[in-house]
Amino acid sequence: MANGKGNAHCPMCGMVFEKTETVCTTSCALRKGCASVRCPGCDYEFPDQARSLSWLRRIFRKRATTTPPGNGNRTSLEQLRSGESAELVELSCASPSRRNTLTVFGLTPGTVITLLQRSPSFVIRVGETELGLDREIARGIFVRRP
Repeated sequence: MANGKGNAHCPMCGMVFEKTETVCTTSCALRKGCASVRCPGCDYEFPDQARSLSWLRRIFRKRATTTPPGNGNRTSLEQLRSGESAELVELSCASPSRRNTLTVFGLTPGTVITLLQRSPSFVIRVGETELGLDREIARGIFVRRP
């Protein structure tokens, strides 16, 4: 369990709970110095975001502001035709949490995306995963045609 006070949000079940100073219930050698948080709802243990993700946020923020090389072919996912495939170049989302969620589903630079459907919502295939996206999200995904 993490030391310190404040609220935590479980990425597994979505429960919001208050972090409190407690003795770690696992056999972790760190005990009180442990940087993990355990959800009281589902017992999922995850790193304390205040400590562990601040450097990741800085890295992703820098990547989002840089222009990818060879952006002559670069276009928004919204501009692809149904059935067309392209390589993901950049996720340009205003919200870091949305960018992280898309990354979890396999949307990372270099990944090949196939647009399956444009209406009523955008449906894409990434590997074996199919995702439905609204138009606003599709505008923030930049791809390069082969």
